[in-house]
Amino acid sequence: MESTGNTRSQVLSYVYQGLIILFIFLCLTFIVGTVYGVFFNDTPEENVQRGVSQVSGEEHIFTGIGRVRIPTSDSEPGMVIIFVSFVYYPEDRPFSEELALRVGDFRTIIREYLGSFHIAELQQLGEESLKTELLRRLNAVLRLGQIEVLYFTDFMVVG
Repeated sequence: MESTGNTRSQVLSYVYQGLIILFIFLCLTFIVGTVYGVFFNDTPEENVQRGVSQVSGEEHIFTGIGRVRIPTSDSEPGMVIIFVSFVYYPEDRPFSEELALRVGDFRTIIREYLGSFHIAELQQLGEESLKTELLRRLNAVLRLGQIEVLYFTDFMVVG
């Protein structure tokens, strides 16, 4: 009888030791991950600016809106393909965060505005007047800053 009780206590001892080793491993993993995240990972500002490329010292180009494909309002719709970007200053953290949060709104504004035109109207209006109106509409939803100039990296009307 003592041998089964002794064997059982040895098994439980191994289980407890295994659990303690697992607990220590998880704690070390958590500590190492935290240290790595604090010292070697992107800063919160860089996380906000994922769609950004640096232009010069303090200026950055916000490219987070990405390429947008929009059907025109023609009876047989054409397609507008556009990539909108603009300069902003990342040291203005509240505005940088607002830009990141508004990407969905920006895409919706661009879709609704450009999608309301026929192909002929888009060609007649021209890129500069479209930029001016889009800039006005995008700035209308911003509260913590304003976009100064819009750039169309891609702007094609296919139809």
